[in-house]
Amino acid sequence: MQNRQLGTAGPQVSAIGLGCMGMSPMYGANVDRAESIATLHAALDAGITLLDTGDFYAMGHNELLINEALHTAPAAHRERALTSVKFGALRGPDGAWLGHDGRPAAVKNFLAYSLQRLGTDHIDIYRIARLDPAVPIEETVGAIAEAVQAGYVRHIGLSEVGPETIRRAAAVAPISDLQIEYSLLDRGIEDEILPVCRELGIGITPYGVLSRGLISGHWSRERTTDAQDFRSVAPRFRAENLDRNLDLVEALRKIADGKGVSVAQIAIAWVLAQGIRHATAIVPLIGSRRRDQLTETLGALDVTLDADDMAAIEEAVPANAAAGTRYPEAQMATLDSEKK
Repeated sequence: MQNRQLGTAGPQVSAIGLGCMGMSPMYGANVDRAESIATLHAALDAGITLLDTGDFYAMGHNELLINEALHTAPAAHRERALTSVKFGALRGPDGAWLGHDGRPAAVKNFLAYSLQRLGTDHIDIYRIARLDPAVPIEETVGAIAEAVQAGYVRHIGLSEVGPETIRRAAAVAPISDLQIEYSLLDRGIEDEILPVCRELGIGITPYGVLSRGLISGHWSRERTTDAQDFRSVAPRFRAENLDRNLDLVEALRKIADGKGVSVAQIAIAWVLAQGIRHATAIVPLIGSRRRDQLTETLGALDVTLDADDMAAIEEAVPANAAAGTRYPEAQMATLDSEKK
């Protein structure tokens, strides 16, 4: 497994991280706990060290799952594993989203519960999932910095924030990485956010690299989702947009077939290549829920894209070619990273 230095202030991590959200009922009710544990063990065995989660993923279910996987893994794997945790999202007992809480007291409260659920004495990277508009980022980051000093947190991360917020946060304490959506369909960070991160020595841990499976090469027009699946309300998966987006996938498939790799592998390899292009540590978080998906993901590390490949990919999936926003309108409004 290749490794990356996650920003000037961050840890050494595997070149690909495992996004664990899908192992909880976020992409539908059909989750297999045994397969999830087996996939986590396989990821650790393959050398993946960065495990990303959120305390609000099925209200703690995901953290408990990671706890079980780590404590049933070989000691050497457990000791290498790094946890990246998002906090701050408020949810009701019916699963409703109720906003975000970045108050210093809330930071400490969320942290205490995560430490208990994960069964550990520290979290490696801790970040608020979305900016709380009622709380200055300086106060939220300052509270995490206090947890760093106390030994409960090792590094501070950010999530879905824009250039101004990144600068304000970095003025308070060292920031290891920014977690944000970045894929062939979502390239908005290249204009302002990525240059600021490069300037400040902040790494990027992109999620949504396969656009929730849309550009995995495995989605079809006939596929259905249940009410618990986020994609059931995602604009890009709606009928009026889905046809256009799947046409982009088919154009990408021609390039992948020509190289003897899968669509998912070439999409992941493209994101990996951006680290060199932008001189920034970019560590994609791939949401492999099953071992077969993990095997496909790891194969992307062996895909080399030359200048001709990159040009062909750009032609097949031009910037801003995606139809539909990545979240419904109400959720888009909560993204500091999308504010102009």
